[in-house]
Amino acid sequence: MNNEWWKKGTVYQIYPRSFNDTNGDGIGDIRGIIEKLDYLAKLGIDLVWLTPMYVSPQRDNGYDIADYFAIDPQYGTMADFEELLEEAHRRGLKIMMDMVVNHTSYQHHWFQEALKGKDNPYRDYYIWKDPAPDGGPPNNWLSKFSGSAWELDAASGQYYLHLYEVGMPDLNWENPNLQEEIYQMMAWWGEKGIDGFRLDVINNISKNLDFPNDSLATAQDDGRKFYVDGPHVHEYLHQMNRRVFEKYNLVTVGEMSSTTPEQCIKYTHPKREELSMVFNFHHMKVDYPNGKKWASAKYRLSDLKRVMSEWQLKMAAGGGWNALFWTNHDQPRALARFADDQIYREQSAKLLAIILFGLQGTTYIYQGEEIAMTDANFTDISQYDDAESRNAYKQMLADGMPETDALQNFA
Repeated sequence: MNNEWWKKGTVYQIYPRSFNDTNGDGIGDIRGIIEKLDYLAKLGIDLVWLTPMYVSPQRDNGYDIADYFAIDPQYGTMADFEELLEEAHRRGLKIMMDMVVNHTSYQHHWFQEALKGKDNPYRDYYIWKDPAPDGGPPNNWLSKFSGSAWELDAASGQYYLHLYEVGMPDLNWENPNLQEEIYQMMAWWGEKGIDGFRLDVINNISKNLDFPNDSLATAQDDGRKFYVDGPHVHEYLHQMNRRVFEKYNLVTVGEMSSTTPEQCIKYTHPKREELSMVFNFHHMKVDYPNGKKWASAKYRLSDLKRVMSEWQLKMAAGGGWNALFWTNHDQPRALARFADDQIYREQSAKLLAIILFGLQGTTYIYQGEEIAMTDANFTDISQYDDAESRNAYKQMLADGMPETDALQNFA
């Protein structure tokens, strides 16, 4: 079998909670995915990427994992998942699990133990720091979900790091015991028979241990220069590959936050034995005015072409491999964003598909793209079941922005 079959493959992303509900509770489920396997096979895809279905308090729709070894009951049971795996394989489809190892849920057993005190063996599974001299956070890093990236644990008087939602404390990859537990957990899924991992914000797992302040000079400055593509990240991924990916012949894609083509070549060059391919988001930022995500602006076609051409040419020249996409669970649908979802909806969908399949890389399709699905265009913030969006909305109002303008930024 060709170990690089995925280079000619197509991946279909399923967001289970909104895909297909078979029991009428308003939440999509595993049986709903099984029900649509024939449809997926008919589409001609090769691999199904499932966003997280592990036990979770759902503060970030499952990306806050409380138990890596269990299926959340709202989606079904482990027996349901095993049936899904078997039925997918019977149809020639492969299954990719979404895996989050930059952080866990605050409800995870490790963090609950860590809260018991500084001498608890799980304390060092997370990143804790004493307050700054003024009693405030250890540094000025900002959370991707708005506000400080540090939260005070009143009982111990220390802060823990959360680059994302406050209920998602960052793991300390400097701890070899933590590394070992992660590798064993991933191997457990490999033994289960899955075919790959999509690795959430994986290039953030290695931090600058000096934890210096950021200049915060631009919209892109929030501390990320001190944790994106950190000092040991390639070492960790090579070890992960050696211990898990290679052993179980898994295809892997890394979600790369604020990275460069040069780094992504390192992550994906076959001789380095790290990842199969990577997502970059630079083409998703062409309509961010002055680098601000939560602001409305029209993009320029020349900017989009420049960014996509740069990544195509540099990755190809360096021996790296792109994961290609227009839309996913974190992004608005591309029809309205880059084309027209009203008068020229069908033509726009075909145009975007032709572009994506014509580029070098593995193509990813988000559920509904194949039928030119449009955005929901919600009119009230309460309709957004998304922590990042709600936090951003609160911050915009706190900064004095009118509600109508704030809501427009989600369109």
